[in-house]
Amino acid sequence: MRYDFGSDNTAGMQPAAMQALIAANEGYARAYGADEITARAADQIRQRLDADAEIRFVFSGTAANSIALSMLAWPHEAVLAHHAAHVCTDETGAPGFFGQGVGLIGLPGLSGKIEQKALEAALEEPEVGHRQPPAALSLTQSTEYGTVYTEEELRHLIEPVKARGYGVHLDGARLANAAAAGFDLTQIARLGVDVLVFGGAKAGGLCTEAIVMFDKSLARRVDNRLKQAGQTASKGRFLTAPMLGLLESNAWEDGAAHANLMAARLAEGIALRSRFVLAHPVEANAVFVRMPAKAHARLNELGWACYRFDDGSVRFVCSWATEEAVVDEVIEAIVGLS
Repeated sequence: MRYDFGSDNTAGMQPAAMQALIAANEGYARAYGADEITARAADQIRQRLDADAEIRFVFSGTAANSIALSMLAWPHEAVLAHHAAHVCTDETGAPGFFGQGVGLIGLPGLSGKIEQKALEAALEEPEVGHRQPPAALSLTQSTEYGTVYTEEELRHLIEPVKARGYGVHLDGARLANAAAAGFDLTQIARLGVDVLVFGGAKAGGLCTEAIVMFDKSLARRVDNRLKQAGQTASKGRFLTAPMLGLLESNAWEDGAAHANLMAARLAEGIALRSRFVLAHPVEANAVFVRMPAKAHARLNELGWACYRFDDGSVRFVCSWATEEAVVDEVIEAIVGLS
């Protein structure tokens, strides 16, 4: 393999994250998240969001999303989400598992963004005793197709949901890329999001994601819930140190900005020089290309890892570690496909 564009998860940890992990190994620290490193990491997140919130750190985005959704809906209720959202397609029923039966209602929308009319139609559906009614909305920023919601787009989706007293969850696995694209993090709480998953792994951290509860009532007995779910780290400093390293050094933002820049470079090369077309707008760190199966297979044979996504396009994801020379090489390989 020459390079793995399959996901930003394939890249290693950023140097700032690794250095912070090594530094955290010195001496002793309080266990189970009561350490200074964890407190500092939480404060760094609050500063970026300009909001007071309860914050807990867990081992994966799947756990973070699923536990967050279980806070917003009862087992006999459901969560509205884009039909291609990670919670709908890539979490093996985890929201239902952690939520003891919480359902998911998939909604359509171009390029990963929920269509407002579809959301409104779902909210207007009559409640009957034979199916799970919606109780919350799950949004993804940046989306599964590499697009970025504007503040206005989010407001139009969140307002009708909040008007009904429902909860709102934001999956921010690639929130750093959305921020690098110009999205204002300080608007998340003000828009009415109740619980945010603040991503660290895809930004170049370890495997850590933060559950950010703007609605502090959601934090009632949250430590008991996390312990029961196997998400409480006994040596919590090692879970949070890489996140702290990314945040205190601004590598969280800088790495995402670089990834976005590499994606833009890749998209431009494909659009201007190859016979293939882009399937979605390139606004963050992912590039989706309409490519026949034969051409895709040949590209993989040449050592360029990328995979076919839900809509049939081929996805290329750039990370903090993607180099310009590698982008230029894969562009040449794509141009050479016949």
